Amino acid sequence: MIAPIIVLLLLEPHFSASIVIVGIVCIMMIVTGCKFTHFLAIGAAAIPGVILLIIKSPYRLQRAITFLNPWEDASDTGWQIIQSLYAIGSGGLFGVGLGESKQKYLYIPEPHNDFIFSIIGEELGFIGCALIILLFAIFIWRGILIAMKAPDMFGSAVAVGITAQVGIQVIINIAVVTSSMPVTGMPLPFFSYRRNSIIHPTVPNGSIAQYLKSKCKMKTPPIGGNNESNYSCRRNGRTHKPRACNSKQNKKRTKRFKNPIYSEQQED
Repeated sequence: MIAPIIVLLLLEPHFSASIVIVGIVCIMMIVTGCKFTHFLAIGAAAIPGVILLIIKSPYRLQRAITFLNPWEDASDTGWQIIQSLYAIGSGGLFGVGLGESKQKYLYIPEPHNDFIFSIIGEELGFIGCALIILLFAIFIWRGILIAMKAPDMFGSAVAVGITAQVGIQVIINIAVVTSSMPVTGMPLPFFSYRRNSIIHPTVPNGSIAQYLKSKCKMKTPPIGGNNESNYSCRRNGRTHKPRACNSKQNKKRTKRFKNPIYSEQQED
C-alpha cells in the first residue's frame, strides 16, 4: 500500500523521506506481529532497487563517494560535512557559548535547517549535544510506554508509528552531521527552522494523546481489595464505572467463593 507513496517521493525526488516512511512501516509491522521472514523477503527485493537508484542518480553516487573520503574534495562536495565536523570539534566539552558560533556565518550551508545539530555542538559543546540526545531518548521511551498502555492495537500501532517517525529523523540527522552516513536532507525534529520540523511531530503527538484520552482507562485494584473507587472510565466526555464493578451478580459470586460452607457443599 505504501508503494505508490514511495514512487511519488522518488520521482520528486525525496530519497530521505522514503527511507523514513519505509522505516516507520517496518517498525509498525514488527509491533503488530509480522513475521521476520517477510522482512527478509522485502529487504532482499529492496536492496537491488536502492543500489540502482544510487547508481542512476549522479548526485546520490557523488554523495556516497564523498562520504567515504570527504577530504578528497574539501572545497566542493566535501565542504559541507567538513565544516560541520569543524563546528562540532571546536565546541569542545562546554561549547563556545550560546549565539557565539562562527561556523554558521557563511561556512556551513543551511545551518538553521539540516545542520542545526552541528551549530548546537559548537555553541553548547558535548554537554549540550548529550542533553538533546537524552531528551529525544526520553521522548522515545515515553512513546513506547504509551504504545504499551494503549487500549487497542490501533492506538498502539499509531503511537509506535509517531514515535518511530521522530526517532528515525533524529538518527538520520545526527548521523549526517557527524559524517556517519552520506549527506541527505533531513531536519532535526523540534529544532530545525522548518514548518514540517515543528508541525509534523507536534500535531500527530497531540492526536494520539487525545485518542488515548478518549478511550476507557481502568486502574488496577489493590490485591484483596474490593473498592469500586479504584475503577474509572472515560467515555463520551463523562466518567463511568464499568458494569462489572456495579453488578450485584458479581458481588454474590465473590461471597460464594469466600464462604467456606458453600465450598464444602460444592466438594460434597
